[in-house]
Amino acid sequence: MHPELNPFTPGSGLEPPRLAGRDHEVSAFDLLVARSLAGRQGASIVLHGYRGVGKTVLLNAMREQAERAGWLCIDVEAQTSDAGPTAIRQRIGRKLLEAAESFKNGKSYTAAIRRALGTLTGFSLSLGVVSIETAREPTNGRASSGILEVDLEELVEDFAGALRESGTAVGIFIDEMQDVDTELLSALLTVQNRAGQKNIPFYVVGAGLPTLPARLATSRSYAERLFEYRHVGALSAESAVAAIRDPLSRYGFGIDDDALDLLTGAARGYPYFLQMMGREAWNLTDKRQISLETAERALNSAYAILDQGYFRSSWDRADTAERAILRCMAATDDADEYPVDQIADRCGLDASYFAAARESLETKGVIFAVGPGRIAFTTPGMPGHVNRRAAGLA
Repeated sequence: MHPELNPFTPGSGLEPPRLAGRDHEVSAFDLLVARSLAGRQGASIVLHGYRGVGKTVLLNAMREQAERAGWLCIDVEAQTSDAGPTAIRQRIGRKLLEAAESFKNGKSYTAAIRRALGTLTGFSLSLGVVSIETAREPTNGRASSGILEVDLEELVEDFAGALRESGTAVGIFIDEMQDVDTELLSALLTVQNRAGQKNIPFYVVGAGLPTLPARLATSRSYAERLFEYRHVGALSAESAVAAIRDPLSRYGFGIDDDALDLLTGAARGYPYFLQMMGREAWNLTDKRQISLETAERALNSAYAILDQGYFRSSWDRADTAERAILRCMAATDDADEYPVDQIADRCGLDASYFAAARESLETKGVIFAVGPGRIAFTTPGMPGHVNRRAAGLA
């Protein structure tokens, strides 16, 4: 019924009609912004969790909060391709230039601002974002050594005076942060640490898979004290109900209790699934009250769509040996974590092949190490897809 009015928005980073169950994370970032505006330091925030739990949505909401408060915001997404390291550096450079343009508007051209913009020119030249001919400000020789950590630190130091004059901050918001290359990650952590020690309002805000905290700690031992780590998991039962019921009621729609129980139970509190199932229920109903029968059809439709896209992308990245591991994991009764030794015994691979296949799956982001001797899928609901595929249903 009226699909053009459908309020549900399943997708990567698409804002849902209601950001249910994330008040604590939003409030934590509100406090960080408030402290920055008061000239006080606070620990930046890293979001980590499975795919489909709404980390990107939360990261975008935080960036919007910061922009409203006058922060200079740079948003980037890391990638694992060969071109990834160059692409993320280029985007940081371009976004810094864009932020600096907005930063200049309405501000007197003080010595601090001139110094900051001159250093930004040097940094942009070193990244190849601008040329001497297109640079808008003359370089002052700073942040142009070509050594990323040195240049980034000089850039942040030289922006400090201008930021304090304006009562603002710089925020680099990084999605898929676990995929940032080693050199850039090390530079960002080092500069974040030194900025905090010098009371410079510079913050790195990240989101990534459950492996992200360990990746950061491996890069810099002090990373565990550098950030406030927020695990973004499944929504509570109450928030899951609100995520479906509230958007419907806003348009004068209702849903039977048993239909709501079916959809929220199948979604297991994961926001992406809730959005997908809510969307299909809206599209399949011909009345203003969604029945159990409609919810059952919606569930089947949602699974068919997920099997062809969301789940399939993880399956397609796996080779034959890796798929054997995925099948053994999925065959384990209703588990969220899997003992490595048990899976190795069941899948029938030689020990060296198993170790190589497991490492490859972790590199591809299909599974991750939960702790010593235990692994898990990065994508919730993946066991159901593997089993449906085995039964010829996907």
